[in-house]
This record gives sequence, structure tokens and C-alpha cells, in this order.
Amino acid sequence: MTSTSPTSPGSPPDTDPTGETQAPDAADLAAAKRAKAEKIGRYVAMFLMPLLMVSMLVGGYLAAMHAPTPNDMPIAVTGEQAEPFADSLEAADPDAVDVRVVGSDAEARQLILDRKISGAVSLTEGTASVYTASAAGASQSSTVTALLAPQVLEQGLTLQSEDLAPLPDHDMAGLGAMFLTTALLLAGYMPLSLVLSNSPELLRFRRFVPLLAGWAALIAGLVWAVTGPMLGVVEGHSAAVLGVSWLTVFAVGSVQLFLTRILGPMAVLAGMLFLMVLGVPASNMSMSVHTMPGLYPYLHSFLPAAATGESLRSFLYFDGNGAGPHLLVLVIGAVAALLLTLILDAVKRRRKPNAAPPAINVASLHGGPRPKTRRWRYGTLAFFPLAMVTMMLSFMLGAMYEPTPRDMPVAVVGSTAEQAEQAVAGLDENMSGLFDLRAMDSADEARGQVQDRTVVGAYVLPSAENPAATLITNQAAGMSQQQVLTSVFGQVAAGQQMELTQDNVAPLKDSDSMGMATMYLAMGWIMAGFMIIVVGSTAAPASRPLRKLIPIVAAWAVGMSAFLWVIADVFVGAIDGHFLPLWGAGAVAIFSMAMFTAVFERFMGMLAILPVIGILMFLGVPASGAAMSIYMEPEIFRFLHEVLPMPAAVESIRSILYFGSDTVWSHLGTLGIWGAVSLAVVTVIDHFKPPRTESHPVDTTPAAHGPKHAKVPAGV
Repeated sequence: MTSTSPTSPGSPPDTDPTGETQAPDAADLAAAKRAKAEKIGRYVAMFLMPLLMVSMLVGGYLAAMHAPTPNDMPIAVTGEQAEPFADSLEAADPDAVDVRVVGSDAEARQLILDRKISGAVSLTEGTASVYTASAAGASQSSTVTALLAPQVLEQGLTLQSEDLAPLPDHDMAGLGAMFLTTALLLAGYMPLSLVLSNSPELLRFRRFVPLLAGWAALIAGLVWAVTGPMLGVVEGHSAAVLGVSWLTVFAVGSVQLFLTRILGPMAVLAGMLFLMVLGVPASNMSMSVHTMPGLYPYLHSFLPAAATGESLRSFLYFDGNGAGPHLLVLVIGAVAALLLTLILDAVKRRRKPNAAPPAINVASLHGGPRPKTRRWRYGTLAFFPLAMVTMMLSFMLGAMYEPTPRDMPVAVVGSTAEQAEQAVAGLDENMSGLFDLRAMDSADEARGQVQDRTVVGAYVLPSAENPAATLITNQAAGMSQQQVLTSVFGQVAAGQQMELTQDNVAPLKDSDSMGMATMYLAMGWIMAGFMIIVVGSTAAPASRPLRKLIPIVAAWAVGMSAFLWVIADVFVGAIDGHFLPLWGAGAVAIFSMAMFTAVFERFMGMLAILPVIGILMFLGVPASGAAMSIYMEPEIFRFLHEVLPMPAAVESIRSILYFGSDTVWSHLGTLGIWGAVSLAVVTVIDHFKPPRTESHPVDTTPAAHGPKHAKVPAGV
């Protein structure tokens, strides 16, 4: 008997009993059209989400921090001739400073401790005392000194410096509050979109608020344990750290709940924009907001990152002084967000009392079938952000919170080899373990080794031809190590009563005065590689087979590398030219990291992001030498610098921008090895276990979730 059932999309038309062909009916055409639209939408989402996330982070961070310049930095002047000095300071650079004259030295000091001003100068009897507080921001203190010192010396005054609130020895870089803040923000906003896509029943208001309170307590205990007892970055202040941490996670989670009600899964982009892209620069933690564009001091007054960071800073370094207003920001944010959510839920219930619950778009995080029990499903949801927070604090903060030179290679150049060896022996007695001093008798050879990054610097002893000592450095190879050499060997020359001149073989450009373009462009490459796989495996599982994945990823790598160059060069102006080599290197890096991510994605689904981001970012950033010299971190990071992709990406960009692409091929080789080996592994995996090309089914019947979850309006 001939079938007369409706045809399915893609099948031949049915025939009637007379043998004539029947045309597909309207329902079939509509279904085919919906299927095609869904397929297109899935591929659009696969590209759009990574594009927005990566471009926001790279563009946002570079725009804020690529060329920090003093901008209305508040400075107080007091003492004799305060008015004329203030006038000359403002006249030197009116846009850089916001000068105020105060009545006494004590008042100026207190304003600094209250963080109402960035620095102060007290004038008395031919002496100018410059006051700063490194605990309020190490970069801010150095900026204040750089602004005030020329004016002090120009007027013939003796310069004295005093740090009113130095950083403690167990957190000498002041990174404790910064990394705590970032971890708490992640824990507050990251889980919400996952929960919405996987287990939306948890976002019902009455269930979510107590869950959020418990989650905030768990995260507070975790970050305290890692930064306190485990690492020793935070000593004392336990109650304050726990309290601020709980309030931050609760407040950020409350705001993100409201955003999720409005934007659905796309709320993660809004959270990233306000909490990370704008929030981290505006937090005043890594860099003073008074050295960024004028928007950031305004954002500093109300964004959660600033409120959290400044609250923690107040308790950790200033005995709680000034914490109140920042804590109030978090309290107001939490209360307002919860009230708005309640109002919005009531409006939705009134308009659609029988609305269907949100669709479950992510059946499971581990890539397999949806867990049959809620215990496993909820446990996976909690494990994901817990692991992210723990890794970030353990790997990144653990690597960088004690920046101390450890066997930093430095050449010591004398007129003869014997003179250089004697100088090395003398210096080693006073600086044992800090430097790997290498005796040389040729200044030109030493300069060449600084240029090719064999050594980080060279100290050239005075000679008959040159009575002054010379310090040869390489700023583009790492600003932090150049600063260490300048400080240490400046003291050495002063102790020997010698004049010291400096020779910087590769200065950073004014458009990238902190070397941030190298780090953030490399981060963009790495993120673009792993995000396309993680998002694509869920949004468009049909893309997973290698015959489809390879051309998709290749096209993405080529296009995204070009787009990131446009952001860094055209939009931000942090780099200048070098399009072709950066485009090619970026494409190799993005493709290779996508293949590496695919290995873990085959086994772990979305959870692949944990090992991938742990290796590529949480270990890769410290090992890259971009944020801090690898010679100021634990020794393991020197080994990782030679093998991990993030250092290879950073060194490729450095080589292209500053050193004529001298070492770029070796670093591209490292990236290529990661990509080729990963591709081979994925090929083997797919041979034995062909990749899934459809989303796992989700049983949404009431019996699958229990009677009480049937007909629950969305967001209630």
C-alpha cells in the first residue's frame, strides 16, 4: 500500500494512488523553513557570542589601559610657599593634576590615608616631602612621584619621599585585593546564565535568594581559605574578608538575576561588560583611575568591582578606614536588584499567568546525556564556577603575589674579563640569589644579548673612555624587569658614588607605554581559539565533525585575527601597523588553540573550558612574562614560558612589534606543534567515537521534573 503521510523535509514527494506526485503541504514547508532558520541561527550564535566576548575584553581593556596618562589626579600642597608651588604644578600640565592647597601637614597626610587624594607635597625650609600610599595603588604612587619630583627639583628643593601606607611583605605587589575582587565577581555573575540554560527552575525567586545566600557563603569561605591559610596573601582581617566577599557575591548575583530576567542567556554579555570590561579598569586596583580616560573615575563611584576592591583594600591595608561608602554601594545594588526582579516577575505573571518555563538549551555541561538526577546536575553547575575561582586564585595569584628577582640573568661588563669577574664576585655577596650575574668584557656583545633577550640587562662598569657606569635595559622585553634593574643598579651606582647613565635598546611606544597591547592581543588570540569550540559544541553541534569543523575554524581564525588587529590598531591605537605578520601569527594561534580545545571538548563538553582555561590562561598569563617578569615568579614558570601557547603568542607579538620578527618563527613553531598534535588526537578520538551532531534530548514533561515544576511561569 502506498503511503499518503506528509513528507518529511528533504524526502521525495509522495504519490497518490493514480501515480501522480503530491506537492508538500503548507505544514511541511513551514517545518522545513523553521529547521533552516534554526540551523542558520545556531551558526550565527556560534560566531556571534565569541566575537562579542573577545572583542569586548580586548577592546575594553586596551582602550582603558594601553597608554595611562595622569588625568586630574588629586594632589594636595601644604606648607611654606604652597600657593606658588601649586600654581607652577598646574601650569606645567593643567590636565594632569587637580591641585588643592590644604592648611597643614597633618591634614594632607589624613587625606591620603582617607584616599581622598592620590598624593601630597609638604614644603618647609628648602625641603619638599612627597607623601604617597602604595597600599592605595603602587602604580598611583609612582605616578604621583613622577609628577612632583621634576617640580621639586626645578625649584631647588631637597626631595624626600614617605610612604604613609606601605604594602605588607606578604602582599608586596598589592595583588591580594585585586585578585579577590576578580574572583568574587566571576563567582557572582558567571553561574546565572549556565543555570538559566541548564536548570531554570533554580531561578525562581523564592528558591534562588536562599540558594544565592548559601552560594555566597561558600565562595567567601573558599576565597578566604585560598588567599589566607593556603597562600598567606591575606593575614588577619578574616571576618572583614568573609563579610565583604559574601556581600559581593550576593549583590552581584542579585543584579545578574535581574539582568537574566531581561536578557535571558545574553545577560552574560551585560555582566561581562559592566563587571569585567568596564569594572576591572574602573576598580582602581591594577592601575589608578586617574590615569585612564575621564569615564573611569565616574564609573569608580558605583560599579561593583570598585566597591568590592576598595572595601577589601580598606580592611586589608587601612584598618577599615573608608570602607563604609563602598559597602553601601553593594547593599543598595543588591536590594534594588531584588526589588526590581520581584516587580518584573509580578508584571510577567499578570500578563502571562500560564507562560511556559524557559527552554533548556544546555542538556548537560559534561557533553553527555542529561543527568537523570538533580544531584548530579546541580553538582556540576556548582563545580564549574568553584573550579574556576580556585584555579584563578591558586595559579595566577600564587604565581605573582611575591614578585622577587630570582636568578635574573644580567651581564656585568668590565674593561677586562678579570675586572668583570671581580665585580660579579662583589655584587654576588650583597645580592645572592637575586641575579644570575655573567662576566663579560665587551659592551657591544652585552648589548646584543640584551637586544636578543638572552639577558634582561647589562651593567657596564666605568672605564677610561667612559667614566660613568651604564645600565643597558630592554623595556619592550618586560617593563617590570627593567624597573627592577633600574632600581637595584641605581642603588649600586649610588653606593659606589658613580654616575649612572641608561641605554634602553627597545623602548615601548607612547601608544603602548605599559606594554599592555602585547598581553591583551595575545589573550584575544587564545580566547578566540577556545571560545569558538566551547560555544559551537552547544550552539551548533552539527559543526563538530572535523570535515566541517576544520574549514569553519580556519575561516574564523583568519577573520578574527584580522578583526583583533583592527581593534588594537584602528579603534584603540595601541599598535601601529605590522598587519600581515600579526594577522598570520594570530591566525595560527587561534586555529591551534581551537584544535587543542576540541580535544577536551570531545571528552568533557562545556566542562572542557576548565582544563583549557587553566592551562592557556591561568598558567599561561603568569608564564608569558607580559604582566610580570618570569624571573620574579616561581621557577616553574620559566619552564612553562618555553612550552605554553600564551607565552609563544606574547613573544610572537613582541618580536613583530619591537624586534623585527627576529624570533617569531620559533614561537609560531610552538603554537603549530600544539595545533598539529591536537588535531591528530582529535582525529584518533573521532575514529573510535564519531562526534555527536545533535543536541541531547531533554525531557520537559512534568513527570521528569516532579509535579511542582509543571506550568511554572518563566522567572517565577
